[in-house]
Amino acid sequence: MKDINNMTKDELRNEFKSLGLQAFRGNQVFKWINSGIESLEEINNISKKDKEIIVEKYRLNKIKLIKKYEDAIDGTKKYLFRLSDNNIIETVLMKYKYGYSICISSQAGCRMGCDFCASTIEGLERNLTAGEMSDQIITVEKLEKIRISNIVIMGSGEPLDNYDNTIKFINLANDPEGLNKGQRHITLSTCGLVPEIYKLADLKLQINLSVSLHAPSDSLRKKLMPIAKKYSIKELIEACNYYYGKTNRKITFEYAMINKVNDTAECARLLVDLLKKMDNAMVNLIPVNEITEREFKKSAKDSVESFSEILKRGNISHTVRRKLGSEIEAACGQLRRGHIKP
Repeated sequence: MKDINNMTKDELRNEFKSLGLQAFRGNQVFKWINSGIESLEEINNISKKDKEIIVEKYRLNKIKLIKKYEDAIDGTKKYLFRLSDNNIIETVLMKYKYGYSICISSQAGCRMGCDFCASTIEGLERNLTAGEMSDQIITVEKLEKIRISNIVIMGSGEPLDNYDNTIKFINLANDPEGLNKGQRHITLSTCGLVPEIYKLADLKLQINLSVSLHAPSDSLRKKLMPIAKKYSIKELIEACNYYYGKTNRKITFEYAMINKVNDTAECARLLVDLLKKMDNAMVNLIPVNEITEREFKKSAKDSVESFSEILKRGNISHTVRRKLGSEIEAACGQLRRGHIKP
């Protein structure tokens, strides 16, 4: 049986038409799926005969909540979900002045191997389907009785390593009869898969691109991120410039501040030299999430301030992200790993 939760509206229309049903039934079922129904039996505006055909041919795979955590300090919420094959993923809900932002996973695990990230320690189990990505949003909105404003594909996994499903998810989320989330309210985060950045650029979507940089030189980046051994920073920046040229969307460079590793004045000056010719760049300085399996520690407050001051003098647009969810291990992969490890 096909998973109906993973189909676009047009796919549903074509499927139902092939079964002898009226195509507009696809629109109706699509709306029901995105309303948060738990079973196809809940659909109540189509005939009994048509519903029986749909129930016989399709299944509705839904993620199941295992546990919900809430940070008592800032209200950040984190959810552990079980997929239909018993794989575990996690999702984070953050509240800001402008509304709610959700950070979703794109894979169960990750194979990128970044040294400071908990998501990658157990490796990659599998890609998520577009429907499983959408269902994280549908389920959280239903659980919390809220409307989510912004989507960040920055949870466990590398979205561009799951390229086709990620693009399909963006289209699902953007559909006015579905989640109805504007593309400019969707951010995709990548560790730097250069060929896929070019492919993404050619689609000319209006989503935001966030690139995990974390080091201003190839030598240091290779020590932190295996992907740097495949694609140089020069190649990555060229891809980012191509993306900007195709979409006119600014690019954010994520920079995890690691004590005495990448937070020196020299690193800050190298970062200024690297980005000073990019008028489309923004740097997001983030205190690294400390995990027990790694020795990395977050930078001291004065180191972050000094680093920020050098960027400021170099006219590099940047922010210092406040850390949310520290009481509930809201960093990518931390809760999932804690749940699955023996």
